[in-house]
Amino acid sequence: MPSTEIILTDNVPGLGAEADIVKVRRGYARNYLLPRGKAHEVTPASLRQLENLKTKRAEREARELNEAEELARRINKLRVIFKLETGETGKAFGSITAQDIVTRLKNEIGDEIDRHKIHLEHPIKTTGEHEVAIKLHHDVTVNFKFEVKSAHEEPAKAVEPAESAEPAPKRGLFRRRK
Repeated sequence: MPSTEIILTDNVPGLGAEADIVKVRRGYARNYLLPRGKAHEVTPASLRQLENLKTKRAEREARELNEAEELARRINKLRVIFKLETGETGKAFGSITAQDIVTRLKNEIGDEIDRHKIHLEHPIKTTGEHEVAIKLHHDVTVNFKFEVKSAHEEPAKAVEPAESAEPAPKRGLFRRRK
């Protein structure tokens, strides 16, 4: 199985980051990496350009780390309340999933977060305070705290005073024939 050494110019998941020298199969390099501009062959000229790639990589990683830390600060300040439909016994009809959390964070903060970065062991089906870990960067993990309330708690209180004013007359579904 012939292989060749290449210098990556982009991040390639499962292979490496830019400025890495990796060994891959010739076909993968020839048919995928080189035509798409994700890599260069190892030559004396490309080894001289390696320093430029390393500085580019360091700048990108520093920028990503700063963005992740800033996003973590904004998530820590955020206090969110989710409404969950519950029955009379308090049993939840639905649940809060990672996608629900991503959608709510996008609406509140404005930044898109990949749902796979949210570590949710199982969907949340209970009311109360909850805490979920979000891994924004390999060095930055933030604990997002939020509260889940029943959707029927507040409207039930608002309806009670209106009922005590005057009961509505009862009408039957079927009318009697005379």
